[in-house]
Amino acid sequence: MHDYRSIADRIAGDIAAGRLRPGQQLPPQRWFARRHRIAPSTAGRVYGELVRRGLVVGEVGRGTFVRAAPVVAQGRALIEAAIASAPVNLELNYPAVAGQSELLAPSLAPLLRGDVLTEAMRPGAADGTASAREAAADLLALPGWRPAPAQLLFTGNARQAIAAALASLVRPGGRVGVEELTYPLVKEIAGRLGVVLVPVGSDGEGVRLDALAALHRAGPLSALYLQPALHNPTSLSMSEGRRRQLGLLVGEWGLPVVEDRIWSFLSPDAVPLAVHAPGLVHVVDGLSKRVAPGLTVGFLAVPEERVEAVGGAVRSGGWSAGRFAVEAAVRWAGDGVVRRLVEEKRADAARRQGILAEHLEGFTVRTDPRAYFAWWELPAPWRADTFTAAAAAHGIAVTPGTAFAVDPHRTPNAVRLGLASAPEGELARALRTLAAVAAGGPPKNAGG
Repeated sequence: MHDYRSIADRIAGDIAAGRLRPGQQLPPQRWFARRHRIAPSTAGRVYGELVRRGLVVGEVGRGTFVRAAPVVAQGRALIEAAIASAPVNLELNYPAVAGQSELLAPSLAPLLRGDVLTEAMRPGAADGTASAREAAADLLALPGWRPAPAQLLFTGNARQAIAAALASLVRPGGRVGVEELTYPLVKEIAGRLGVVLVPVGSDGEGVRLDALAALHRAGPLSALYLQPALHNPTSLSMSEGRRRQLGLLVGEWGLPVVEDRIWSFLSPDAVPLAVHAPGLVHVVDGLSKRVAPGLTVGFLAVPEERVEAVGGAVRSGGWSAGRFAVEAAVRWAGDGVVRRLVEEKRADAARRQGILAEHLEGFTVRTDPRAYFAWWELPAPWRADTFTAAAAAHGIAVTPGTAFAVDPHRTPNAVRLGLASAPEGELARALRTLAAVAAGGPPKNAGG
């Protein structure tokens, strides 16, 4: 009997040596079995082992392809190293505007006095302080909605707020409905919590209610995680009519919702789902995009009867915000610094969208003129992995669409472009280069 792992080792060696190149298609498993004189079941195990190692990706109806870069023995993908060292990083997406640090510094100065700093460096509580809750409620308020200060909790960042909300709502093995393309770290959070993400079909207005109803009938969902405003990566915003209908539906079912609004500050007219289902929606927001990722706070506005349960999840997960960060946030909000940064970043995002439109004209790009990111559906015969590798070879990091796909068998031939982090001149040059790469097509030996 052949050891499928030793055969997989040989294929891995061919990939590492370049004899099998990124994007190249492997033969069908029956052909592979005949060529290597092994049983078809053994060939299936070989291919499964290669998928497990991250060396190949299977695409339903198309075949099995070598990934954009092989994985080294320690488990780190070479493509990640290329992305990390790329001079222009369109994968990271943290907006900053000119003079931001100088604007933030004065509000921090009072916290650096010895007597104040001693208190500010103590561990923070999940519910912060009364003044912090009032400041956060004012910061998150929109026409027609202001969270009650008593319903606000604080975490180290928005990712921790998502984790705390899901941990409080869903038991291990529970099913959580999400958009078909979702925030990659939510997949990681779900894995750590032992919950199952179930993709819900969408259209141009957001999650389809008929698809959601069918999933819930097939096996009751424990919760929904959604990004209704400027969805990452597609920039789609759910229509107000769809929000209202969704609120009625989850209200009928009693189905809790975790609403991620981390990018919503760019779309001030997008009213939270909490307006339509106040007893069910857990609103997540934070300062990492509004202000900066280095000193940030996550906000959770939860239904009144769930404050204790979600607060317990924050504490047990070790996700409480540091007191210094909360105090900084209170001062930035009170001094008008956050409001000014938001206004400047809205203008900055609009300028960058203009650069995007100029350099990717003629390509299929889904975005919103207010967004800091775009979803680029690649022209045939490009595939997301091979294009990501080609971009990295030109010193440009992009995020392949597979990073956002919930269903591993659906691999969109698209990449997300983060527009926020690169200086505008570098962004223009990078987009111009990517357009030329896309128009030129993949190398002939890339397969697929």
